Amino acid sequence: MSKAKVLLILGPTASGKTDLAMQVADQVDARLISVDSALIYRDMNIGTAKPSELELRKYPHDLVDIIDPTESFSVAQFIARAKDSIEQAVSENKLPVLVGGTMLYFKGLIEGLSDVPEADLAERAKIEAEAKELGWPAMHAQLAELDPDSAARIDPNHSHRIGRALEVCRSSGLTMTELLDRPSSRGYRPLTENYDLYQIGLKPSDRADLHKRIDTRFEQMLQAGFIEEVEELKAKYPLTAEHASMRCVGYRQAWQYLEQDFDKLELVERGQAATRQLAKRQLTWMRKWPDLNLLSVDYNQEKSRTNAELTQAALNCLNSELC
Repeated sequence: MSKAKVLLILGPTASGKTDLAMQVADQVDARLISVDSALIYRDMNIGTAKPSELELRKYPHDLVDIIDPTESFSVAQFIARAKDSIEQAVSENKLPVLVGGTMLYFKGLIEGLSDVPEADLAERAKIEAEAKELGWPAMHAQLAELDPDSAARIDPNHSHRIGRALEVCRSSGLTMTELLDRPSSRGYRPLTENYDLYQIGLKPSDRADLHKRIDTRFEQMLQAGFIEEVEELKAKYPLTAEHASMRCVGYRQAWQYLEQDFDKLELVERGQAATRQLAKRQLTWMRKWPDLNLLSVDYNQEKSRTNAELTQAALNCLNSELC
């Protein structure tokens, strides 16, 4: 008996993933499932480039607006929720389409969870105390010596991820990279056991064009009221800068701006730079991604033509045993 098909659409931020998923949904009976660690938060709309209210009514996405910005959401929770959505889609004879740019979510879902240990609070406290004295860039340098691959994926200013990777190294004696590459014994089985996966990756034909899109989009977010959105979040929820939601790209910089750490011009520069770094990390993941069918995107081409070509390529992939 043949396995049910699942279509995965991944790519760097601002590459056009959501547009492609919605175009595919116009052609086939699909259920869209978000694979994005920022879209999970309620009331975080502008800075996450969340699909509009109108778009979400026409193209509902599972795993969007599911928790408050003060709540946490683990990879294990994502896997459980995503698998439920996939099973529901298949039971309704719909094509599950997973779309997003959170590569760790994709990896955990496809391959199953690794044996990364639970939090070691004592070691974490030591690392945070050390970081207060030395600074997080210095801690990132330490990580680069212990686990170069993880350090290459983590921004030098991303304190939570640096701390977690160091905590794992120090408490387990193994690097995060080694643990992520090791088969899981925790019962989270790979998605490939039950489904045929068709994986599409959007790759800009010119990285400079993607950077222009990123820079323009960040400016448009500010014009659309991004700063006001963060002010409203601070007023509505008991948030701190250490909440995972406020460490999302763009939100961290907006928070710092509101704390008067720098001016508006520097906010723009920092926000754009952080988003470009995110795209770089996502593309690094994609270069090593097995069984990924890369679709080149020319952002100088007319958008309707690009969408039509990408949609047809995705459908061709889905209908081809060679994909």
